[in-house]
Amino acid sequence: MDLKLSNKSVIVTAASKGLGKATAKEYAQEGARVLLSSRNEEELKKAVDEIRQETGNQQVNYQVCDITDHSSIKTLVQKAVDEYGTVDVLVNNAGGPPAGTFEKFDDEAWQKAFELNLLSFIRLIREVLPHMQDQKEGRIINFASSSIKQTLDNLILSNTFRAGIVGLAKSLSQELAPDNILINTIGPGRIGTDRVAELDETRAEKVGKTYEQVRADTEKAIPIGRYGQPEEFAKQAVFLGSGANTYVTGQTFVVDGGLVKAL
Repeated sequence: MDLKLSNKSVIVTAASKGLGKATAKEYAQEGARVLLSSRNEEELKKAVDEIRQETGNQQVNYQVCDITDHSSIKTLVQKAVDEYGTVDVLVNNAGGPPAGTFEKFDDEAWQKAFELNLLSFIRLIREVLPHMQDQKEGRIINFASSSIKQTLDNLILSNTFRAGIVGLAKSLSQELAPDNILINTIGPGRIGTDRVAELDETRAEKVGKTYEQVRADTEKAIPIGRYGQPEEFAKQAVFLGSGANTYVTGQTFVVDGGLVKAL
């Protein structure tokens, strides 16, 4: 299948590691011009060097960006436009908020989670839209969580704002379709990333088990019987952001090996 991504301009946020990095690499593999961002310049440099070496694609660059800061987002999008002429694909990604139940969090924690996991997506979309509307084409992919289908225990901040992403994307899918701008949301299940390892460590401490025991228990509940790999998740993100996707918009997907039982 021709994904029609050669020379397309792609922004991937939170891309120095984990799902973001894997997704940036898959886009680069397809010949896209990719701009990675995160707050950590050292890790970004390593990620860019690795992706260039492994894919042979030298049109991979980075821009340091704090996605909770509006001016930083503006700088990121302008860098993509300056480097590549436009923005064809936006991959919205952000680190997860702290784990915990309702009584643990004060107003400041709620505000920070809102700015990181919902407002940042809103601002990024706002900045890229004029470029996509001018060319009458674009793709936006939002990374969320499997909680978009089934809430997760001890993750009330994530459950709340990931659901907001779905509402945002569904509404925008109606507004943007006439300009051939397609927007979809993907939630990872238990994918082998640092974030998931951190959550497993937190759960292990809470229930009095080892990390290995918690992971083994979870794998038993996954029909495929294992945690996913970041590149397995990334392939879904690449298809939805590609020219091969011409009719899917406003949808939510989970990449979870069958773990979530909700319809």
